[in-house]
Amino acid sequence: MKNFVQPGDSITLPAPSAVTSGDIVTVGALVGVAATDAETGEGMALATRGVFDLPKGAEVFTVGDVVEASGGAVTALDTGTRVGIVVAAAASGETTARVMLG
Repeated sequence: MKNFVQPGDSITLPAPSAVTSGDIVTVGALVGVAATDAETGEGMALATRGVFDLPKGAEVFTVGDVVEASGGAVTALDTGTRVGIVVAAAASGETTARVMLG
């Protein structure tokens, strides 16, 4: 295909703010996980596919729950931008949720 650019598993774009590798990053409707550290405006690699252990609060998640990003952690999808789907149950005392992006 002469119009193919890249697979899209990871894209490079300017960091919207200072980010650390592993941070959840939202740029408009685009959500992913920072694969690299970057200062505001610097190019950063953003993973847009895959399964990641992401920070969460006291919320309980079951497999199949849809989550969004809020304050650098995942929460149940309400009115925000969808991050992905929980693929392993996470109890209230756990600090991360295993999430498949997309």
